[in-house]
Amino acid sequence: MSPIAVQPTAATTSTTTTTVLPTSIETPPTHPDLIRVDRGTKAFSSSAVSLVALPAGSLFAKITTATPSKKAYTSVQTGANSHIELNSDLVYCNHSCNPSLNFDMGKMEVRVVDDRDLKVGDQLTFFYPSSEWDMDQPFQCNCGAGEGICKGLINGAKKMDGKDLEGYWLNDHIKELLQERVSS
Repeated sequence: MSPIAVQPTAATTSTTTTTVLPTSIETPPTHPDLIRVDRGTKAFSSSAVSLVALPAGSLFAKITTATPSKKAYTSVQTGANSHIELNSDLVYCNHSCNPSLNFDMGKMEVRVVDDRDLKVGDQLTFFYPSSEWDMDQPFQCNCGAGEGICKGLINGAKKMDGKDLEGYWLNDHIKELLQERVSS
């Protein structure tokens, strides 16, 4: 997801007032042994890169700094009607239709996908519809996963055909919402 959109805080030094965002370059990394944040110069161009190699299915990180949130382009959905802000460098994990990570919002942890190992230098990505039912800010995917894999418009699991979600790890709240959709 993109950097957290938060209210800036005013820091005063003598007579000069500056604005500092919690995700600015001056903020210390939250996972310095796991994640390198590559900060882009354009909107939505920052990303997270793995500093560790882990086997498939391994725990990558616990989600420990989250706070409740309204649905927003920076939030992650944790239940049918609940969202959080990650408040950490995990926010730089972008979407991919061929993800390297699963964000398990029931366990509040991030795991390496089950079908391949994570290598040092891999982009840290997850499949946004695995947690998002109806996204606040849909976008045209440019993950580069290739024809037949990339889903194109990413706007949440609600608007996707069930067949397009097959083979992806999904959070329980997404599975439940899909079941409700089929039952109605």
